[in-house]
Amino acid sequence: MSTKSIALAAVALVAVGIGATVWYATRPAADDPFVQCRVSSVGGGAAAIGGPFELVNEDGVTVTDKDVFTKPTILYFGYTFCPDVCPLDNMRNADALRILDERGYDAQAAFISIDPERDTPEVVKEFTSLFHDNMIGLTGTPEQVKAASMAYKTYYKKQEDGDPEYYLVDHSTFAYLVFPEIGFVDFFKREDTAEQMADRVACFIDAAG
Repeated sequence: MSTKSIALAAVALVAVGIGATVWYATRPAADDPFVQCRVSSVGGGAAAIGGPFELVNEDGVTVTDKDVFTKPTILYFGYTFCPDVCPLDNMRNADALRILDERGYDAQAAFISIDPERDTPEVVKEFTSLFHDNMIGLTGTPEQVKAASMAYKTYYKKQEDGDPEYYLVDHSTFAYLVFPEIGFVDFFKREDTAEQMADRVACFIDAAG
């Protein structure tokens, strides 16, 4: 089996593992205030997903999760050199924000780079500015990025068989909905449209009061 095939198989296995972790950690609870907003078998008790982190924002300032999640946030892990998946996913996330804004909901997006070697604060800022003014770019040291990724149970792995300068990074593609004070409440898959995401985010905001 080639190195590429092994990497793709690893991504698939991690994706299955993440899905199982999300279902187990957020399985339906009788006191779940968001049960009407969910489209899958997930619910309250999401303590296993998310957690504190320390990163560097696009202005070069060290921030924590509490500094970032000041309003309902669509969180995505990716990298700026990503040739197709990340730009498409972040445009969809930005479109969901635009729909929410038109409906009178206040939300934001956050992009955490999993490629800190190339993604400096300046690079991340240029990337997020392409999509939405209310998208926060975050990077950090490899250790800081790894800790944030582990908190949200994401996967990423640098491809070692490519060009040392123009390498690619395999990574999971879930987007997460995170609320201030509450934390992780739900996740979105790649096939979810901007309209579907906006509908669900609005539902969660209404349910949170």
